[in-house]
Amino acid sequence: MTTTRFAPSPTGYLHIGNLRTALFNHMIARKAGGTFILRIDDTDPERSEERFVDAIREDLEWLGLTWDREERQSARMDAYLAAADTLRAKGRFYEAFETPTELDLKRKKQLNMGKPPVYDRAALALSDEERDALRAERGDGVWRFKLETTRINWTDGILGDLSIDAASVSDPVLIRGDGQMLYTLASVVDDTDMGVTHVVRGSDHVTNTATQIQIMEALGKSAPVFAHHSLLTGPQGEGLSKRLGTLALRDLREAGVEPMALISLLARLGSSQPVEVRETLDEVAEGFDLSQFGSAPTKFDEADLRPLSARVLHQSPVTAMAADLSAAGVPDDQAEAFWAAIHDNVETRADVARWWALAQNGADALVADEDREFVTEALAMLPDGPWDGTTWSAWTAAVKEATGRKGKGLFMPLRKAMTGQERGPDMASFMAFLSPPRMLG
Repeated sequence: MTTTRFAPSPTGYLHIGNLRTALFNHMIARKAGGTFILRIDDTDPERSEERFVDAIREDLEWLGLTWDREERQSARMDAYLAAADTLRAKGRFYEAFETPTELDLKRKKQLNMGKPPVYDRAALALSDEERDALRAERGDGVWRFKLETTRINWTDGILGDLSIDAASVSDPVLIRGDGQMLYTLASVVDDTDMGVTHVVRGSDHVTNTATQIQIMEALGKSAPVFAHHSLLTGPQGEGLSKRLGTLALRDLREAGVEPMALISLLARLGSSQPVEVRETLDEVAEGFDLSQFGSAPTKFDEADLRPLSARVLHQSPVTAMAADLSAAGVPDDQAEAFWAAIHDNVETRADVARWWALAQNGADALVADEDREFVTEALAMLPDGPWDGTTWSAWTAAVKEATGRKGKGLFMPLRKAMTGQERGPDMASFMAFLSPPRMLG
């Protein structure tokens, strides 16, 4: 059984980078008919907030990324403590007491000597008496995992064969001095206990993966298949780290971005496959292929979402827009015809209400000075309502015959007079819903 997971920390709102990780793991599980776990990484009690847990669920539900079960890391502390005891018993876990200042001085000294800035394992040489004295002076120390200084090798689902020299990596801290269990150990225990078979995450986790593979081996567990996707950059290759707050999923939703536009883009962005708008998640999963993604940083431009969202709406049936049409005030018996008239001119769902309000309230006529006499004459020839699908063609034919105008010189001034805009729905269809325009003085 293929099992994947998405493990966000409830310390803020989900952003576009989080979504890429969630989507990849969701697609793998759904394509294989497996299990997708939402795992809330709330081991930091000071920064984790329940409102962000609710927001995470809300964002995933908006996108249709449903999960098969939810886990809370804060409820699994006993499992992490048991794993820590196992590592201690095997001589792979040790307490260290250096202050941040002391560690910084050690790193600088190593760099000056041309050595990698890794922890020197000084804590391993402490006697029991020295440890007791440091604990009395400084409080509990941090607990580090003792790496075996060999090469750690694995085949990555995106990056291919990888090899990390453990001697170039510091023994990772797994438990802080205040007792907080850190991600590195908690994730290992969860992934192995929950039978996770595939882990997809950002390429900034490659070194974490190397250390976690050794931790799993020390606990007598098998490692899942790891894959590390490229990191997203801005459209000019700039880092997104400072902009992620502006790329929160909740903000994109408020801006009118369609879920399937966002998913269709991220499911292909950075791969060798073209971006294609899909109508359902099943279609996205069917065409999802992790091997098609590369290692190079991937450019993301939020401006691409607007035309994609418009395309999603253009191909949406009236049933998918029923709630928006009803909220705009469109009567049920007119909804299908109205949607047929405007759907190609809707960029966001908010446009539904905008077009209905324009149609029902009438527009301020947009008339160029040179067209004022022509428009005044044409509006005098406008048939009394109600109008229907034949009104536009009959009216423009009569105006053409009376004035001699034709082509764009005929149709554009009349569109602008009736709608107050240069572009919009097909007038033949839209006339059935229009109210007479308000002529300018």
